[in-house]
Amino acid sequence: MTFKESTKTFFFSLVLFTTFAAWSQQTPDVKFGSGIGFTAKDTSFSCKFNLRFQSLFVYNYDQATESSSSQFLIRRSRLKFGGFAFTKNLEYKVELGLSNRDISVNNEDGNGRDASRVILDAVLKWKFSKNWALWVGQTKLPGNRERVISSADLQFVDRSLVNSRYNIDRDAGLQLRGKYSVGNVIIAPTFAISQGEGRNITSSNFGGYDYTFHLDFLPFGGFASKGDYVSSDLEREPTPKLSIGVTYDYNDGAVRQGGQLGRFVRNDAGSYAENSLSTFFVDMMFKYRGFSILSEYANKKADQQINDLSRGFNTGTGFSAQAGYLTPVNFEFALRYTTIARDDNFSGISDENQFTLGLSQFIVGHNLKVQSDFTRITFPDQDDGEFQFRMQLEMQF
Repeated sequence: MTFKESTKTFFFSLVLFTTFAAWSQQTPDVKFGSGIGFTAKDTSFSCKFNLRFQSLFVYNYDQATESSSSQFLIRRSRLKFGGFAFTKNLEYKVELGLSNRDISVNNEDGNGRDASRVILDAVLKWKFSKNWALWVGQTKLPGNRERVISSADLQFVDRSLVNSRYNIDRDAGLQLRGKYSVGNVIIAPTFAISQGEGRNITSSNFGGYDYTFHLDFLPFGGFASKGDYVSSDLEREPTPKLSIGVTYDYNDGAVRQGGQLGRFVRNDAGSYAENSLSTFFVDMMFKYRGFSILSEYANKKADQQINDLSRGFNTGTGFSAQAGYLTPVNFEFALRYTTIARDDNFSGISDENQFTLGLSQFIVGHNLKVQSDFTRITFPDQDDGEFQFRMQLEMQF
């Protein structure tokens, strides 16, 4: 660790120590999983702090080579801050990543060779009317449901291949979010314009901007505790609840394989290769008395087929369906089927199928849980496949 890094770590630790020392003078009215927070006496400001981490074990076996590998790692470790400022209609959220997987370096993002991408979210949310709010900053785009669901609230150890290959992730820009109720029916449209290169990019904008439209339709009313964006039916919905989501995203002049994600693409001359990407998602969430279903379809296309590239853009289709049942003792059985397929020989992905069995024990909801899953991985053009076992402990206070 360099002197500069040591200094940053020292001051960060000092800030946390000072903050907790101040809080220790009184006992906050909180419980495990709800974070530690305070509100100013004049109610002009509030702040809530959460810490979470995931400790993961992974074992893989390759049938073709008859070889295996395993590892322990901290999959995610994050600090979250949120609250309101000046007025309760102006909220903010800041989330910082600490693990290597969260802050992986990208040498082409303009941040310098050794710069870490620490900031996940830094966004202001202004509710300027009863039905509309304006978000400004960096955060998740309104894309596929599985991506928008927090990684702390997943039904399996991690998200599906459909998400990892096609999602539009985080970006910096503006989002206009609406929500209307007509009887029990809820309609929630979202419009977004963002830079298009993903999070923590400081280089000048490549190509054009990214444009996203998303619509949620809830025909039977709202879910308990915003459960349409939380995996597993921990609230045990007493009546059937359904949410259907549709997303269209157009990334004008993308230079990364997935638009906001993936490696940068260059042509034979070494210049960035711009290619506009169109992504379409349809997803649904259903819950009733401990039973839940989540399903997604994705299609990503490129405007041009270019054959002199360093790597292909992640174009193709994908489908994922998962279902689980939460028993009365908060133990859940879940199954998931995933398939992805490239659309042509220029695509940067490979065809793959996965069958996953998941077992989870929720100790304090999603805030303290132990999850495991076993996956059979197959490839349409190969006789042999792979097996994967994962076990993960999640903790968030």
